[in-house]
Amino acid sequence: MTHLIVNALSDGLDVDKSALSEALATLPRSAPVVILIHGFKYAPGVTGHCPHDSILSPQASRRGWKLVSWPRHLGLGQDALVLSFGWEAIGSIWAAYRRAGAAGERLAGFVADLGRPVHMLGHSLGGRVALSALAHAREGSIGRIVLMTGAEFRGPARAATASPAGRRAEVLNVTSRENAVFDMMLSASMGMRGRTVGAGMTQPGWTDLRIDRFATRDRLARLGHPIAAPSARVCHWSTYLRPGLLPLYGAVIRGDLPLSWLAEPADAPLPPLPLAASLSS
Repeated sequence: MTHLIVNALSDGLDVDKSALSEALATLPRSAPVVILIHGFKYAPGVTGHCPHDSILSPQASRRGWKLVSWPRHLGLGQDALVLSFGWEAIGSIWAAYRRAGAAGERLAGFVADLGRPVHMLGHSLGGRVALSALAHAREGSIGRIVLMTGAEFRGPARAATASPAGRRAEVLNVTSRENAVFDMMLSASMGMRGRTVGAGMTQPGWTDLRIDRFATRDRLARLGHPIAAPSARVCHWSTYLRPGLLPLYGAVIRGDLPLSWLAEPADAPLPPLPLAASLSS
């Protein structure tokens, strides 16, 4: 695995262009290019908040209960190119939400210049970054996106999937009722803009994966991807902390696990939605 850092700055992106060109030149066409995107409360270079020292680092040691190395546990293989994308997500939720949209726009331009489709994995507001990139990206430049309890509303998400890039992409929306409180907090903080993606959506290319449901975990286990059951009633980070989930996402990104295999059966009953999710969109 080749690992590089990309950071969003106020005037563009910061990346080692020489190292990136070399990595792309030697990368097999079948190897995935994956962009990992952190969420709220992280910012590159800020002591105690730098994602490149923790979740986005292949060498990160687990110094806290929320810290686990995404690159190491995804299991993408030796040929993969992993790009850890950092952006300023500290400060107020309103400022971070706005900056997430802008960071996604910059990321869309970066992706277009790579010359090959990329995949994305984002947590919380990192999911908003990924969807913003999808909304502005060139057609065919994005393959699969994994949203881990994405902090975004259904309106912008629908617009992203309807974009030229969105019509060609696949989105796996990983949700859990452990995150219901955070969905309600986002909705309340942003002025009740409608349902969040935590409520799920029915869109072409969009697949919801409700990991709090026993039936979902049973189906994943039968596919060779057992995941742990919830260990807490409320947790915003369980979609990457629970054992088995990061390897599952790696299989999705590599294309080893088609999203059609993960979709809910057509007759599966939907769980009751939290208050914030029951608002009309």
